[in-house]
Amino acid sequence: DVRLVESGGGSVQAGGSLRLSCVASGYTISYSCLGWFRQAPGKEREMVATISYYGTTNYRDSVQGRFTVSRDNAKSTLYLQMNSLKPEDTAMYYCAVRRGSSCSGGSFDYWGRGTQVTVSS
Repeated sequence: DVRLVESGGGSVQAGGSLRLSCVASGYTISYSCLGWFRQAPGKEREMVATISYYGTTNYRDSVQGRFTVSRDNAKSTLYLQMNSLKPEDTAMYYCAVRRGSSCSGGSFDYWGRGTQVTVSS
């Protein structure tokens, strides 16, 4: 059974930083696309950042330059370093895994339960 557990969320002032982690168990993440998604109340879930097996990253425009996604396959962990946080970043953040080395196309196969990020003005 595959389980993804996010951590690192919390409340922070605008301009602050948080680092989210997602630990995967029951699944080897090496040949996988890993991604961070977020969903704010009343809004649709949106992609925040993805990272392929090769380390290729992709970011939502609104977080480009502020967030950094990384992975540590040996630790089965996905990270999201979030700097210069804005109130608009407030959301539940989810990690997800797509089988395969590429992040192109297809849906994600596994999802975590999320960690809340709240950014105050």
